[in-house]
Amino acid sequence: MTKIAVPDMMCENCVKRITNALTEADLKFSVSLEEKTVTIDGCENCVKTAVSELEDLGFTPEIP
Repeated sequence: MTKIAVPDMMCENCVKRITNALTEADLKFSVSLEEKTVTIDGCENCVKTAVSELEDLGFTPEIP
């Protein structure tokens, strides 16, 4: 499990957009608006895909 910080996730609409994109990318994940994080359950390639999807949506993902 890899946690990706998404500091610019602000509202439920952001969560919906992220959820739709990562579901379409066929990833196992969870999104926390409260913590402003996306947790990816998968390999390094899955994490890279998730980061790419988040960037495509206009977010600035950060892997601690």
